Amino acid sequence: MTDTLIPNGCKTNGPVESGYFKKGCNPFAQTGRSKLQNKRALLNQKIIKQMRMRAGAENLLKATSNNKVREQVVLELSYVNSDLQLLMEELEGLNSSVEVYQDVQETSSIPLIPLGLKETKDVDFSVALKDFILEHYSEDGSNFQDEIDDLMDLRQACRTPSRNPSGIDLLANYFSQLGFLETRFFSPTRQIGIFFTWYDSFTGVPVCQQNISLEKASILFNMAALYSQIGTRANRQTQAGLEDAITAFQKSAGVLHYLKETFTHTPSYDMSPAMLSMLIRLMLAQAQECLFEQITLPGIRNEFFSLLRIAQEAAKVGETYSEVHQSMIQTPIKNNVPFFWTTMSELKTNHYNSLAHYFVSTALLDHQLTPSDDEDKQEKALSQVYDAMPEGRSPLDILKDKAERRRIGKAHLQRSIMGHEEAIRTHSRCRHLQKLDILSDILQAGLKRSITKFEQNDKEDEFTDYMLAPDILSKTEKKAEMEIPAATKGPLSVFSAKQRWSAPRTIRLRLQDRDLGFTLKGDAPVQIQSLDPLCPAAAKGLKEGDYLVAVGDTECKWLGVSDVMKLLKDVDEEGVDIRVVSMLDSSSQPMPTKSATYGGLPKTYSMICLAHDEDDKKSHKVAKKPSFLSWGLKNKQKSGSTLSLPSADYNGPWNRPCPTYRNSYNESALY
Repeated sequence: MTDTLIPNGCKTNGPVESGYFKKGCNPFAQTGRSKLQNKRALLNQKIIKQMRMRAGAENLLKATSNNKVREQVVLELSYVNSDLQLLMEELEGLNSSVEVYQDVQETSSIPLIPLGLKETKDVDFSVALKDFILEHYSEDGSNFQDEIDDLMDLRQACRTPSRNPSGIDLLANYFSQLGFLETRFFSPTRQIGIFFTWYDSFTGVPVCQQNISLEKASILFNMAALYSQIGTRANRQTQAGLEDAITAFQKSAGVLHYLKETFTHTPSYDMSPAMLSMLIRLMLAQAQECLFEQITLPGIRNEFFSLLRIAQEAAKVGETYSEVHQSMIQTPIKNNVPFFWTTMSELKTNHYNSLAHYFVSTALLDHQLTPSDDEDKQEKALSQVYDAMPEGRSPLDILKDKAERRRIGKAHLQRSIMGHEEAIRTHSRCRHLQKLDILSDILQAGLKRSITKFEQNDKEDEFTDYMLAPDILSKTEKKAEMEIPAATKGPLSVFSAKQRWSAPRTIRLRLQDRDLGFTLKGDAPVQIQSLDPLCPAAAKGLKEGDYLVAVGDTECKWLGVSDVMKLLKDVDEEGVDIRVVSMLDSSSQPMPTKSATYGGLPKTYSMICLAHDEDDKKSHKVAKKPSFLSWGLKNKQKSGSTLSLPSADYNGPWNRPCPTYRNSYNESALY
C-alpha cells in the first residue's frame, strides 16, 4: 500500500537514526529548513494557547457583572492580545526567512519566495476504522491492524517530506490513499469520529473538522509548498537548474489551481479562493522570472534586436510581479500576507522594469542605423516596443535621427535610474529584506550601471529638455503556464461507506441438473442475477442482486465473472459454501451533525483540537500482506555575450562570465 521502508542498514542520501523511515521522508535531518518548520510547530502551539486564554477571558467578560472582575479581565485580555500580536509577527518572520530555502551555491541571483508547509496534529485511525469495518463490512477490524498502522505511518511521514521528488511522491501517495479511504469509510450520512486538525500557514490559527476534505486539501497545499521549495532550491546558475525551477513553480501553481477549483469551501484562510489566486500568481511570476534568467544565462548580445527582445522579456517579468503586488495589497489578503512578500514583489516590479528601460536605452544609444542595416526590420522591431511612439514620432524618424535616439535613450536611462532607486528604497523599508545582502548588491549594481551609462552619454553643453520615456510593452517567447496534476483515479464505488450492507450469509450451493440456478454479472464484485426462485440456492436464502464475496475459503470480492466461474465449475454433488452480502436501504440513516470549523473567532473553534496530544505514538512493523486499504489499486509501486544582468559580483557593465558549479550532495535536500 505504501512506500518501501528503508531499514537502518540501507544506503541513503542522508543521516539515519535507529529504526525506520519512509522513502521521501527523514524526520531526523537537522537542516535549516527542518529547524524552521520545528519553530513553526512550536509557534502554532503557543498561538493556540493564547487563543484559548482569549476565548476564556471573553466568555468570562460576558458572564460576569462584577466591575472589579471585568476590569481585571479586560487588563488580562489586553496582555493576551499583545502576546498574540507578537506571536503573529514571529510567524511572519518565519514566512519571511527565505534564505534557508535558497540554493547554497547561489551567489548572484535574486532570492525567490517559497511556501511553508502547513502543520498538523497526530490522528489515530485505529479505533474508528476497526469499529467501522466490523459494523459496516462485518469483518474483524483487528485483521487489518497492520494496514491501519501503515496508513498512520504514511500520514506521519507526510509531516516531514524530503525536498525532492521522493517527498512529492510521498504526499501524492497519501493523497491517493485518502481518496480510497474516503469512499470506504467516510459516509455522507454519518461521522466516524476522526478529527483532522491543521494550522493556517500564515496565521497559525487551527482548523478542526471531521471532514476528510480538509485533510485532502491540506495535503495538496503542502504538495504545492514542497514544489515551491524545490524550485527555490534549484541552482539557477545552470540551464538544468533553471529548467527544474521553472517546472517546479509551474507544478506548484497547477496544484494550487487544482486545490482552488476542487475544494471550494475550505475553512482555513490560507486555502481561501482569494489567497490561492494570489499564490498562483506568485508561483507563475517566479516561473517567469526563471524563464527570463534562462534566456539571459548564456549572456546578452550587444545587438539591436537582441537588446529589444530582452527588454520586453524583462518588462514581462515586471508586469507579472506588478499583478502579484496588486493582489497582495487587496483586502483581506494584505492583513495576512507577510510584509516581506509585499515589498519583495514591489521591489522586483521596479527592478525588472528598470532593466527593460536600460536595455532599450542601450539599443538606441549604442547602435546607429547604417546603410547595411535592414531599415524595415528595425522599424518594425522598435514599433513593437511601445504602445504609442514617443512624442508621436515615427519609428523610422527616430532611428535615422541620431540626436533623437540619444534623447530618447537618455530618457529611458533616467527611468531605469529612478526605478532602481525606488527598488533600493523599498529594500530599506523591510528589515527582512535588509538581511539579504545579495539582493542589495544586485540592486546597487543595476543602479551603478545605469548611472555610468547615463554619464557616458551626457554632454555638459547639452540643454535639451528631458522627456519622460514611455512604458515598454511586455512580450515573451515563452509564457509560464500552470502544469495541472493528473486527475486522481477514482476508487471503486461498490464497497464504500455510502452503501449499507447486510452481514455475510453462508449458503450451501448445490447443482441441480448441472445448473447453478442463477447467472453472474458485473466486473468485481460479481452480482447474482436471473435467479431461479425454485432452485436450492434460493431456498437457502440467496436473493436476486446479492454480491458474491467468497467461494469456499477463497475471497472473491475483487474477482471478475470468469475467475468466479472457474471456482464454481468444479462444484460436486456435495456442493460448496458461498458467502453473499445484500445492499440495504440507506435512506433511513441519520444525517450527520455539523463539524466544527474555525470561522474567524476562537469561540467558533472546536474544542476537540485544543486537547494536548503530546504522547509519541510508536508503531511496529511485521511482514506485509495484501492490504484492505489498497483494494482497487493496481500493483505499482554560449553565444558570445557583451551584456549581462546586474549581479552581486558586479565588475562593470560588460562581459560577466557565468559561473559553473559541480553538482554535489547537499543535506538540505532532506527535511
